[in-house]
Amino acid sequence: MKDISMQKAKRVAIVHDWLVTDAGAEKVLHELLVLYPDADVFTLVDFLSPEDRENILNDRKTKTSFIQYLPYARKYFRYYLPLMPLAIGLLNVREYDLIISSSWAFAKGIKPHKDALHVCYCHTPIRYAWDMYETYTKDLPFLKKCITKLILKLIRKWDIASLDRVDYFVSNSNFVSERIKRTYERDSIVVYPPVNTDAFQIGNQKKPFYLTASRLVGYKKTKLIIEAFNKLNLPLIVIGDGEELASLKTIAGSNVTLLGHQPQEVLIKYMQEARAFIYAALEDFGIVPVEAMACGTPVVALSQGGTLESVIDGESGVLFANQTIEDIMIAIKMVESKNLVFDPLHVRDCALKFSVENFRKNFVKAMEMIERDHSVAP
Repeated sequence: MKDISMQKAKRVAIVHDWLVTDAGAEKVLHELLVLYPDADVFTLVDFLSPEDRENILNDRKTKTSFIQYLPYARKYFRYYLPLMPLAIGLLNVREYDLIISSSWAFAKGIKPHKDALHVCYCHTPIRYAWDMYETYTKDLPFLKKCITKLILKLIRKWDIASLDRVDYFVSNSNFVSERIKRTYERDSIVVYPPVNTDAFQIGNQKKPFYLTASRLVGYKKTKLIIEAFNKLNLPLIVIGDGEELASLKTIAGSNVTLLGHQPQEVLIKYMQEARAFIYAALEDFGIVPVEAMACGTPVVALSQGGTLESVIDGESGVLFANQTIEDIMIAIKMVESKNLVFDPLHVRDCALKFSVENFRKNFVKAMEMIERDHSVAP
């Protein structure tokens, strides 16, 4: 891997919103620490399990905010949302020359010293304050809705006011780049997040079932997928846990099996064997569908957001236009059609664009571009 001069800066800080689980943003953090092995890590709270700490941070310690020590923070840290703008601003990174924030919420609001370079790898502008504001607030009880809307209004104001703390944005997809432009009126360099395609390989034999896997929360639209398969009476495996698990079990037909959370090796086995992987969420990027493609399995996905950039209609899967039962059913019928055949090797090749190696190479290129621009900026 080619070195870059900012890696030789006196001190490097990497700032992450919060550390509670090993998800897509944490995979980016892990790779940033590969590129910057001497960096210090700052975060609002750190409640990682020992296993996740080893996988993400290679057992290194983090520097956390005062929210880490507030009552019941381990379980209810999100209830301290109104304090997070203050908490991120109080994290002391003023001795660092290069700051990279991995941000989908508050990390970009870190306060560097005036001569530092701050690059924000933006997973998305704060969803619940901007694009998904109505989705997050519409079903709340009246009083809680009023309080939540007031808090989110203040967060939006802070989010815009803190923009001058970021020198350059890097976005995780063209979809997010457009959102950054619309929300912040800032340009960004697109660097797709890393997918561990080496861990997801083509299996020996496909079986006549379909698979979906995600956190079982509303915006993932797993309910729509189950309802579509109930009507089609085709076998569906659902992997994942979350607040909707109990309610989804009540609507699942005899053709649908909900397995709850499963370890990665089990997920990979089902991905390798599935006829196709189904994904209905509007995602900023969406790592799981690419993992399925790396197994040679075609993906049926929404033709909006990040999956529009990773799934090639007719080559690595089938795209559907809207988050409706009818559109999902039409797409599944296309997969069932004998006229549509997917080559597992080609499907996997489509996933390799998003490999860990490519992330590292493209992030280094982005930093080189930023450095050149920064060195000549007035």
